[in-house]
Amino acid sequence: MRIRIDLAYDGTDFKGWASQPALRTVQGELTAALHTVLRVPAGTLQVTCAGRTDSGVHARGQVAHCDLPAEVVDRLPDSLEPVTRRLNGVLDPDLRIHALTVAPEGFDARFGALWRRYAYRIADRPELVDPLRRRHVLAWPRALDLDAMNEAAAGLVGLHDFAAFCKQREGATTIRTLQELRWSRDADGIAVGHVRADAFCHSMVRALVGCLIAVGEGRREPAWAAEILAGRRRDPGVVVVHAHGLTLEEVGYPDDADLAARVLLTSARRTEEETHG
Repeated sequence: MRIRIDLAYDGTDFKGWASQPALRTVQGELTAALHTVLRVPAGTLQVTCAGRTDSGVHARGQVAHCDLPAEVVDRLPDSLEPVTRRLNGVLDPDLRIHALTVAPEGFDARFGALWRRYAYRIADRPELVDPLRRRHVLAWPRALDLDAMNEAAAGLVGLHDFAAFCKQREGATTIRTLQELRWSRDADGIAVGHVRADAFCHSMVRALVGCLIAVGEGRREPAWAAEILAGRRRDPGVVVVHAHGLTLEEVGYPDDADLAARVLLTSARRTEEETHG
C-alpha cells in the first residue's frame, strides 16, 4: 500500500531534504521515524518527495509517498490518524506531519506533480524586520521597486532553458516551464515573490530572486533579466540569495483519474531529458 504524506518543516537546522551520512536531513528524520513507529527494520522503507529542498529552505506544503509492505499494512489501524500522532510524537518540533492518507491508485509524489509553488519573503525596510521571523524572511537593507521587478519577471515566464539560473548537473536538463513569477506585498508589507513551475533545477528560485533584487534596487534595468536568460550561462552579476527566505508552499496534482497518465508522461520526459542532457 502506498501512503501519501503531507508535511511541513522549518529548514534552518536541516541539511536539505535528501538523506546524507552523518547529517540531519528531512528525508533521514522522516524515514527513521517511520521505521520506529511502524516497527520495521532500518532500510525497509523509502520516502520520495515532490521536490527536494536545499539546505535551509522551508516547506509548508511538501508532499511525499512511501510504499508499505504487506506485513505493515496488516497491522495498521482503520484510521491513519493515530499513526500521524505517533510520528509527530517521535519527530522533533521543526518537522510536522499534517496528514497520512492512503494514496489513490497511480499516485507518485514526484512524477505525478503538475507544479510546485514557492514563496520568497523579503523585509526591505527597517520597520519590517521582525526578529521573530528572522529564520523565514530575508532582511534586505535597501527598498525594492516591485513594479520594476514584475516588469523584469514577465520576460522570464514560460518554457525556457534556465541554465543561467541553475547550478547545472552533468546529464541533467535545465529546460523548465516557469508558470508564474510575480511580486506583491503581504498585509504586513513584506515583499513576497510567488514562483510556480512544473519543476525547478538546483538553486533556480534563489538565483531568479537574486536577479530580480538587482532590478528592484535600480542597479539593473528590467530588460537585464531576459538578457541573462538568453545567455544560458551563469552570470557573476546574478547573486544566489540566502536559503532562509524561501518556502515550498504547495504542490499541485491532477485529478485522481489522471494521476497514472501524468506519471507516465513525466517519467518519459525525464528519461528523455537525462538521455540527451
